[in-house]
Amino acid sequence: MSLAQLCGDWAKRVRRNEPMSRHTSWHVGGPAEWYFEPRNIEELAAFLRALPADAPLTWLGLGSNLLVRDGGIRGAVIATQEGLNRLERLSELRVYCEAGVPCARLAKLCIKWGLGPAEWFAGIPGTLGGALAMNAGAFGGETWRHVAEVDTIARDGTRRTRPPSDFTVGYRRVVGPPNEWFVAARLEFELKARSGEDEMRQLLKRRKESQPIGEWSCGSVFANPPGDHAARLIDSAGLKGSGVGGASVSTKHANFIINHGQATAADIEALILQVQARVERVHGVRLEPEVRIVGEPK
Repeated sequence: MSLAQLCGDWAKRVRRNEPMSRHTSWHVGGPAEWYFEPRNIEELAAFLRALPADAPLTWLGLGSNLLVRDGGIRGAVIATQEGLNRLERLSELRVYCEAGVPCARLAKLCIKWGLGPAEWFAGIPGTLGGALAMNAGAFGGETWRHVAEVDTIARDGTRRTRPPSDFTVGYRRVVGPPNEWFVAARLEFELKARSGEDEMRQLLKRRKESQPIGEWSCGSVFANPPGDHAARLIDSAGLKGSGVGGASVSTKHANFIINHGQATAADIEALILQVQARVERVHGVRLEPEVRIVGEPK
Protein backbone atom coordinates (compact mmCIF):
# COMPACT_ATOMS: atom_id res chain seq x y z
CA MET A 1 0.00 0.00 0.00
CA SER A 2 1.24 3.53 -0.74
CA LEU A 3 0.00 6.97 0.24
CA ALA A 4 -0.97 7.49 -3.38
CA GLN A 5 -3.73 4.91 -2.92
CA LEU A 6 -5.30 6.91 -0.09
CA CYS A 7 -7.49 9.93 -0.64
CA GLY A 8 -9.51 12.25 1.54
CA ASP A 9 -8.51 14.46 4.47
CA TRP A 10 -8.17 11.42 6.72
CA ALA A 11 -5.35 10.05 4.55
CA LYS A 12 -2.97 12.73 5.89
CA ARG A 13 -3.33 11.20 9.35
CA VAL A 14 -2.18 7.71 8.34
CA ARG A 15 1.24 7.24 9.97
CA ARG A 16 3.94 4.93 8.67
CA ASN A 17 6.33 2.88 10.83
CA GLU A 18 4.61 3.92 14.05
CA PRO A 19 6.33 2.38 17.14
CA MET A 20 3.78 0.14 18.85
CA SER A 21 5.66 0.47 22.14
CA ARG A 22 3.89 3.86 22.40
CA HIS A 23 0.48 2.22 22.25
CA THR A 24 0.66 -0.98 24.35
CA SER A 25 0.38 -1.33 28.12
CA TRP A 26 3.51 -3.53 28.14
CA HIS A 27 5.38 -0.67 26.39
CA VAL A 28 7.01 -3.05 23.91
CA GLY A 29 6.56 -3.73 20.23
CA GLY A 30 8.13 -2.87 16.91
CA PRO A 31 6.67 -0.50 14.30
CA ALA A 32 3.33 -0.80 12.57
CA GLU A 33 3.70 -0.51 8.81
CA TRP A 34 0.61 1.72 8.76
CA TYR A 35 -1.19 3.22 11.76
CA PHE A 36 -4.57 4.99 11.62
CA GLU A 37 -6.89 6.54 14.18
CA PRO A 38 -10.28 7.10 12.49
CA ARG A 39 -12.33 9.99 13.86
CA ASN A 40 -15.61 8.15 13.26
CA ILE A 41 -17.03 5.00 11.70
CA GLU A 42 -17.38 6.72 8.30
CA GLU A 43 -13.63 7.40 8.16
CA LEU A 44 -12.98 3.83 9.26
CA ALA A 45 -15.12 2.52 6.39
CA ALA A 46 -13.29 4.74 3.88
CA PHE A 47 -9.92 3.51 5.14
CA LEU A 48 -10.97 -0.13 4.89
CA ARG A 49 -12.19 0.39 1.34
CA ALA A 50 -8.81 1.89 0.41
CA LEU A 51 -6.81 -1.01 1.86
CA PRO A 52 -5.59 -3.67 -0.57
CA ALA A 53 -7.54 -6.88 -0.01
CA ASP A 54 -4.40 -8.75 1.02
CA ALA A 55 -3.15 -6.17 3.56
CA PRO A 56 -3.08 -7.65 7.08
CA LEU A 57 -5.27 -5.82 9.59
CA THR A 58 -4.80 -5.44 13.36
CA TRP A 59 -7.21 -3.69 15.74
CA LEU A 60 -6.10 -1.70 18.77
CA GLY A 61 -8.01 -0.35 21.75
CA LEU A 62 -6.08 0.65 24.87
CA GLY A 63 -3.23 -1.72 24.02
CA SER A 64 -3.86 -4.00 26.99
CA ASN A 65 -4.14 -7.76 26.44
CA LEU A 66 -1.77 -7.35 23.46
CA LEU A 67 1.85 -8.35 22.87
CA VAL A 68 3.39 -6.90 19.72
CA ARG A 69 6.59 -8.66 18.71
CA ASP A 70 9.80 -6.65 18.29
CA GLY A 71 9.80 -6.88 14.48
CA GLY A 72 6.53 -4.96 14.34
CA ILE A 73 3.29 -5.45 12.46
CA ARG A 74 2.91 -5.83 8.71
CA GLY A 75 -0.09 -4.14 7.16
CA ALA A 76 -2.38 -1.73 8.99
CA VAL A 77 -3.15 -1.08 12.64
CA ILE A 78 -6.49 0.64 13.34
CA ALA A 79 -6.73 2.35 16.72
CA THR A 80 -10.33 2.85 17.88
CA GLN A 81 -10.06 4.76 21.14
CA GLU A 82 -10.00 8.33 19.82
CA GLY A 83 -12.76 8.13 17.21
CA LEU A 84 -15.09 5.27 18.08
CA ASN A 85 -15.99 6.74 21.45
CA ARG A 86 -19.73 7.44 21.36
CA LEU A 87 -21.61 6.32 24.47
CA GLU A 88 -25.24 7.20 25.12
CA ARG A 89 -28.38 5.93 26.78
CA LEU A 90 -30.96 4.88 24.19
CA SER A 91 -33.84 3.93 26.47
CA GLU A 92 -34.60 3.06 30.08
CA LEU A 93 -32.49 -0.10 29.99
CA ARG A 94 -30.47 0.06 26.76
CA VAL A 95 -27.11 1.74 26.12
CA TYR A 96 -25.29 2.36 22.82
CA CYS A 97 -21.51 2.02 23.12
CA GLU A 98 -18.85 2.19 20.39
CA ALA A 99 -15.83 -0.08 20.29
CA GLY A 100 -13.25 2.50 21.40
CA VAL A 101 -14.98 3.37 24.68
CA PRO A 102 -12.92 2.31 27.72
CA CYS A 103 -14.80 -0.22 29.82
CA ALA A 104 -14.15 1.89 32.92
CA ARG A 105 -16.02 4.80 31.32
CA LEU A 106 -18.95 2.50 30.49
CA ALA A 107 -19.07 1.39 34.13
CA LYS A 108 -19.08 4.95 35.48
CA LEU A 109 -21.83 6.19 33.17
CA CYS A 110 -24.05 3.16 33.81
CA ILE A 111 -23.72 3.84 37.53
CA LYS A 112 -24.63 7.49 36.92
CA TRP A 113 -27.71 6.36 34.97
CA GLY A 114 -28.73 3.89 37.69
CA LEU A 115 -28.12 0.84 35.50
CA GLY A 116 -26.44 -2.42 36.42
CA PRO A 117 -24.88 -4.71 37.08
CA ALA A 118 -22.17 -2.73 35.28
CA GLU A 119 -19.68 -1.78 37.99
CA TRP A 120 -17.57 -4.85 37.18
CA PHE A 121 -16.71 -3.31 33.77
CA ALA A 122 -14.35 -1.02 35.70
CA GLY A 123 -12.13 -4.05 36.28
CA ILE A 124 -11.44 -4.51 32.55
CA PRO A 125 -8.36 -2.50 31.47
CA GLY A 126 -9.44 -2.19 27.83
CA THR A 127 -12.15 -0.97 25.48
CA LEU A 128 -15.56 -2.41 24.63
CA GLY A 129 -14.26 -3.65 21.27
CA GLY A 130 -11.74 -5.92 22.94
CA ALA A 131 -14.29 -6.95 25.56
CA LEU A 132 -16.71 -8.00 22.80
CA ALA A 133 -14.00 -9.87 20.89
CA MET A 134 -13.00 -12.03 23.85
CA ASN A 135 -16.09 -11.93 26.09
CA ALA A 136 -14.03 -10.18 28.73
CA GLY A 137 -15.10 -10.45 32.33
CA ALA A 138 -14.20 -9.40 35.86
CA PHE A 139 -15.56 -9.98 39.35
CA GLY A 140 -18.12 -12.50 38.07
CA GLY A 141 -19.47 -10.37 35.20
CA GLU A 142 -19.15 -11.16 31.48
CA THR A 143 -19.59 -8.82 28.51
CA TRP A 144 -21.93 -10.87 26.35
CA ARG A 145 -24.50 -11.32 29.11
CA HIS A 146 -25.47 -7.73 28.33
CA VAL A 147 -25.29 -7.72 24.52
CA ALA A 148 -28.59 -7.08 22.73
CA GLU A 149 -27.08 -6.32 19.31
CA VAL A 150 -23.68 -5.61 17.81
CA ASP A 151 -22.65 -3.47 14.85
CA THR A 152 -19.87 -4.92 12.71
CA ILE A 153 -17.82 -3.71 9.77
CA ALA A 154 -16.34 -5.81 6.97
CA ARG A 155 -13.17 -5.38 4.90
CA ASP A 156 -15.12 -3.60 2.18
CA GLY A 157 -16.54 -1.10 4.69
CA THR A 158 -20.00 -2.70 4.79
CA ARG A 159 -21.73 -2.29 8.15
CA ARG A 160 -24.18 -4.78 9.62
CA THR A 161 -26.23 -5.09 12.78
CA ARG A 162 -26.25 -8.62 14.18
CA PRO A 163 -28.00 -10.40 17.07
CA PRO A 164 -26.04 -12.45 19.62
CA SER A 165 -27.34 -15.62 17.95
CA ASP A 166 -24.93 -14.94 15.04
CA PHE A 167 -22.01 -15.62 17.41
CA THR A 168 -20.72 -18.57 19.39
CA VAL A 169 -19.78 -17.18 22.79
CA GLY A 170 -17.79 -18.96 25.48
CA TYR A 171 -15.29 -18.24 28.21
CA ARG A 172 -12.87 -15.64 26.77
CA ARG A 173 -13.81 -16.75 23.27
CA VAL A 174 -16.18 -15.36 20.63
CA VAL A 175 -16.57 -16.77 17.10
CA GLY A 176 -18.66 -14.98 14.51
CA PRO A 177 -18.87 -14.23 10.80
CA PRO A 178 -15.36 -14.13 9.28
CA ASN A 179 -13.71 -10.85 8.30
CA GLU A 180 -16.09 -8.71 10.32
CA TRP A 181 -15.09 -6.63 13.34
CA PHE A 182 -17.05 -5.01 16.15
CA VAL A 183 -17.58 -1.25 15.95
CA ALA A 184 -20.42 -0.83 18.47
CA ALA A 185 -22.97 -2.65 20.60
CA ARG A 186 -26.33 -2.08 22.22
CA LEU A 187 -26.12 -3.31 25.77
CA GLU A 188 -28.98 -4.01 28.15
CA PHE A 189 -28.92 -3.62 31.92
CA GLU A 190 -31.39 -3.50 34.79
CA LEU A 191 -32.48 -0.55 36.89
CA LYS A 192 -30.71 -0.54 40.24
CA ALA A 193 -32.46 0.54 43.40
CA ARG A 194 -29.26 2.11 44.72
CA SER A 195 -26.10 3.47 43.18
CA GLY A 196 -23.37 1.01 42.25
CA GLU A 197 -20.68 3.58 43.04
CA ASP A 198 -19.81 2.00 46.39
CA GLU A 199 -19.70 -1.45 44.77
CA MET A 200 -17.39 -0.19 42.05
CA ARG A 201 -15.17 1.46 44.63
CA GLN A 202 -14.93 -1.81 46.57
CA LEU A 203 -14.17 -3.81 43.43
CA LEU A 204 -11.41 -1.39 42.42
CA LYS A 205 -10.01 -1.55 45.95
CA ARG A 206 -9.89 -5.35 45.71
CA ARG A 207 -8.20 -5.05 42.33
CA LYS A 208 -5.58 -2.65 43.66
CA GLU A 209 -4.87 -4.90 46.63
CA SER A 210 -4.51 -8.08 44.56
CA GLN A 211 -3.02 -6.88 41.24
CA PRO A 212 0.13 -4.94 40.32
CA ILE A 213 -1.71 -1.78 39.28
CA GLY A 214 0.66 0.92 38.02
CA GLU A 215 3.28 -1.49 36.70
CA TRP A 216 3.71 -2.25 33.00
CA SER A 217 1.63 -5.34 32.29
CA CYS A 218 -1.14 -6.51 29.96
CA GLY A 219 -3.55 -7.61 32.65
CA SER A 220 -4.09 -11.35 33.03
CA VAL A 221 -1.82 -13.32 30.71
CA PHE A 222 -3.56 -16.72 30.83
CA ALA A 223 -7.21 -17.76 30.82
CA ASN A 224 -8.35 -19.70 33.86
CA PRO A 225 -8.61 -23.44 33.13
CA PRO A 226 -11.93 -25.12 33.98
CA GLY A 227 -12.40 -25.35 37.74
CA ASP A 228 -9.13 -23.64 38.64
CA HIS A 229 -7.22 -20.38 38.49
CA ALA A 230 -4.16 -19.72 36.36
CA ALA A 231 -2.59 -17.62 39.12
CA ARG A 232 -2.85 -20.47 41.65
CA LEU A 233 -1.23 -22.93 39.25
CA ILE A 234 1.60 -20.54 38.39
CA ASP A 235 2.21 -19.67 42.04
CA SER A 236 2.21 -23.29 43.21
CA ALA A 237 4.65 -24.16 40.41
CA GLY A 238 7.11 -21.80 42.09
CA LEU A 239 7.13 -19.22 39.31
CA LYS A 240 6.42 -15.97 41.18
CA GLY A 241 9.33 -13.63 40.61
CA SER A 242 10.90 -15.76 37.88
CA GLY A 243 12.00 -13.83 34.84
CA VAL A 244 13.53 -13.57 31.40
CA GLY A 245 15.56 -10.47 30.56
CA GLY A 246 13.66 -7.42 31.75
CA ALA A 247 10.37 -9.25 32.35
CA SER A 248 9.21 -11.23 35.39
CA VAL A 249 6.17 -12.95 36.85
CA SER A 250 4.57 -10.57 39.33
CA THR A 251 5.15 -11.37 42.99
CA LYS A 252 1.76 -9.82 43.76
CA HIS A 253 -0.38 -11.73 41.23
CA ALA A 254 1.14 -14.71 39.43
CA ASN A 255 -1.01 -14.31 36.30
CA PHE A 256 0.63 -10.95 35.53
CA ILE A 257 3.94 -10.50 33.74
CA ILE A 258 5.72 -7.21 34.42
CA ASN A 259 7.99 -5.20 32.15
CA HIS A 260 10.39 -3.50 34.56
CA GLY A 261 11.41 -1.00 31.91
CA GLN A 262 13.98 -2.83 29.80
CA ALA A 263 12.06 -5.89 28.60
CA THR A 264 11.65 -6.72 24.94
CA ALA A 265 8.63 -8.45 23.49
CA ALA A 266 10.89 -11.46 22.98
CA ASP A 267 11.63 -11.53 26.74
CA ILE A 268 7.91 -11.49 27.54
CA GLU A 269 7.02 -14.15 24.98
CA ALA A 270 9.85 -16.40 26.20
CA LEU A 271 8.57 -16.02 29.77
CA ILE A 272 5.02 -16.89 28.66
CA LEU A 273 6.34 -20.11 27.09
CA GLN A 274 8.44 -20.84 30.17
CA VAL A 275 5.42 -20.49 32.45
CA GLN A 276 3.31 -22.70 30.19
CA ALA A 277 5.95 -25.44 30.14
CA ARG A 278 6.56 -25.37 33.90
CA VAL A 279 2.87 -25.44 34.83
CA GLU A 280 2.24 -28.30 32.40
CA ARG A 281 5.18 -30.24 33.81
CA VAL A 282 4.18 -29.69 37.45
CA HIS A 283 0.37 -29.81 37.21
CA GLY A 284 -0.36 -31.50 33.88
CA VAL A 285 -2.41 -28.45 32.83
CA ARG A 286 -1.76 -26.52 29.62
CA LEU A 287 -2.47 -22.86 30.24
CA GLU A 288 -3.87 -21.01 27.24
CA PRO A 289 -2.82 -17.37 26.75
CA GLU A 290 -5.55 -14.79 27.10
CA VAL A 291 -3.20 -12.16 25.65
CA ARG A 292 -3.07 -11.76 21.85
CA ILE A 293 0.41 -12.12 20.39
CA VAL A 294 0.83 -10.39 17.02
CA GLY A 295 3.55 -9.23 14.67
CA GLU A 296 6.92 -10.46 13.51
CA PRO A 297 9.99 -11.44 15.56
CA LYS A 298 12.94 -9.08 15.19
